[in-house]
Amino acid sequence: MYEMKPDYFTGIEAIDQEHTRLFELAQDTHDLLNDDLLQDKTEQLTCLISELIDYTKSHFSHEEAFLENIRYDQIQQHKQQHRDFESKLMEFDLDAAEDDYEAQNETAANLLSFLVSWLINHILKVDMLYVGYASSSASPA
Repeated sequence: MYEMKPDYFTGIEAIDQEHTRLFELAQDTHDLLNDDLLQDKTEQLTCLISELIDYTKSHFSHEEAFLENIRYDQIQQHKQQHRDFESKLMEFDLDAAEDDYEAQNETAANLLSFLVSWLINHILKVDMLYVGYASSSASPA
């Protein structure tokens, strides 16, 4: 359900692979949300959010190094969007959801909605700008 679609590919293999993993984590969040047999999702939510935080920090670091390498003129704005994403992930309050199945599902749904919306919008509207920049600023061989 949540996967890299042709429109999301930047043509930069390492970045596309990392974006693919982020979509996999969105799918994991969707699967957790729809797991009606699991009565306490706190541990799984904690693991998902922790992995998202760790993975996005790694991905953002790689992406930002690429942007520095191509001397991208919008790098500061791009980095700020990454920091805003990281801050938003830290706001998910799992303590409030502990021992409350409905609150756990609400947290998972909010996480999924945020993640998918941000990821798609960021790739299509922000990342694609540096893809165009990289191709237009590449020097001929």
